[in-house]
Amino acid sequence: MNPNPTDVPLIEMRRITKSFGAIQALRGADLKLMPNEVLGLVGDNAAGKSTLMKTLTGVHHPDGGELFFEGKPVIFDSPRASRAHGIEMIYQNLALAPNLDVVANVFLGREKTRTLLSGWFHWLDEGLMEKDTRSLLNRLRININSVRIHVERMSGGQQQAVAIARAVAFQARVVIMDEPTASLAVKEVGKVLDLIKNLRDSGVAVIIISHRLQDIFTVADRIMVLRGGQSVADHRVADTSMDDVVKYIIGASTHNFSAIASGR
Repeated sequence: MNPNPTDVPLIEMRRITKSFGAIQALRGADLKLMPNEVLGLVGDNAAGKSTLMKTLTGVHHPDGGELFFEGKPVIFDSPRASRAHGIEMIYQNLALAPNLDVVANVFLGREKTRTLLSGWFHWLDEGLMEKDTRSLLNRLRININSVRIHVERMSGGQQQAVAIARAVAFQARVVIMDEPTASLAVKEVGKVLDLIKNLRDSGVAVIIISHRLQDIFTVADRIMVLRGGQSVADHRVADTSMDDVVKYIIGASTHNFSAIASGR
C-alpha cells in the first residue's frame, strides 16, 4: 500500500554533518518539514541552526547525510538548485534594495519584460509587474498603501512583508525565515505572525529560526531544538511548553525526539 501523501515529509534531512576546518557545526542533525506546516527551529547561538538551513538552501555542501524532497533523494549543490524546488530563504537583513519601490523589490533579478521587433528590443513591463505585485499582496493580505513607495520609507514590519512577498512570488513551496521579528516593534510582530499563518493557509510550508519562543508558540505547529549541531527535541507545540524547550536548549533535559521525529 502506498503511504498517504500527507504522511510524506515535504523535506527530510537525515544525519547531516558539516565541518569548517576543526569546527564541527553539524553532528548528524535531522529535520522534517510536513506540507502546510510551520516549524519553529530553535537553539542557542552556534547550535547549528543557520548552518543546517544554509545546507538546505544549497549555500553549504554537507559532508555527510541525506536530503529528501517529497520522499525523493535530492542534492542541492547551489542556491539555484534549491530554489528550483521552491525553497526560498529570507535572511535577517532581508536583502532588499532600499532605494527601489515595492514592485522593483518583488521582481528584483526576475523582472518581466516585453519585446518589440521580433525580439530585438526589450524593456521592463512595469504595468504587468505592478498588477502582479498588487495581486500578490492582496492574496497574502498584506496592506501597503502604494506599491510604488520606496522600501527605505517603510516600517520594519512592512519591509518584512515585502521580503515575504518576494519569496513567494515565484511559486515557493517552502519559506525559511531567519529571526523575522527580532528587530520589529511590538505592534508589528503580530502582523508578521499573522502573515506567516496566511502563508501556511495558502499552502506554503514555513521554517522559522527564532530566539523569541513566544512567537514560535504563537504561530508554529511543531518545534525542533538543535544543540551542539544535533537534533535533541522535536515536539508538537501543543504537547510541550516553553520551560521544556528551554531545558532542551541549555541541556538540562536529555530526552530525545518525539514520536513525530522518530517516525512512529
